[in-house]
Amino acid sequence: MSRHPVVRHPHVGSPSALSSLLEARIFMEMALLPASLPLLAAAPQGDGHPVVLVPGFMAGEASLVALRLFLQNKGYDVHTWGLGRNVGFRSKHANALPQKIRYLHHITGRKVSLVGWSLGGVFSLYSAESTQECVRSIITLGSPVSVDTVGNQSPPALKALYRLVSHRLGASAHLMQPRAKAMREHRRLPIPTSCLYSLTDGVVPPQEATIDGDPSLHENIQVPGSHIGLGFNGIVLSIVADRLAQPEGNWQSFAPKGLLGRIWRSTSAANADNTTGT
Repeated sequence: MSRHPVVRHPHVGSPSALSSLLEARIFMEMALLPASLPLLAAAPQGDGHPVVLVPGFMAGEASLVALRLFLQNKGYDVHTWGLGRNVGFRSKHANALPQKIRYLHHITGRKVSLVGWSLGGVFSLYSAESTQECVRSIITLGSPVSVDTVGNQSPPALKALYRLVSHRLGASAHLMQPRAKAMREHRRLPIPTSCLYSLTDGVVPPQEATIDGDPSLHENIQVPGSHIGLGFNGIVLSIVADRLAQPEGNWQSFAPKGLLGRIWRSTSAANADNTTGT
């Protein structure tokens, strides 16, 4: 049976002011993580392949602690990018991450999965562009993976911070890099890619956190929650484990069953938004 193409979310403009204000709910999301233990326990075990976690803008290795511990517990060979705080596009970062992917592929003999949070998802896509033969899958969490000619639509305060810390041209600077050509043209890598996004993300709007693509390889999955709480969100962690557990060479789009399926369907009221790409 034919499947419809994966399409980006139709939202236009920046995140709502209310969503941006509600980013403070991360503390509630972190406090509620222990309540997700039954859901996390039900997530599938991994097959031990290497997974690299990449933090978001202005975040470091510590922000990945919940993801790292959870995925290690599920049996994966988990690594963080090892480059400290993500302060935006730096040539040394853009060059070092592909080297790490190749190294892990070489020493393990297995393809590497990439999980990038926010700007970390953009770095993951950059790196996969030049290391396609080494990459098994890509998962992005609220990442600005699609930007239109109008430019980045993140809140003004974030744009100002990026210009101050990273580049005077702002967050669009990384899109000017030759390696970002595929992203600028909305072309997608022939690698299984899952883009998780939230309609109440106060940092990256849903049209930027989703992609157009081939349903046999690409998908957009709506999740509840804040942007800065994605890595501490029990539903997100369970979906990441579900996606990583897909057999190499036999990837299937997201179709949750059991406890995850019941919770995901009850918390994602807009599943008709092509969240699964089918």
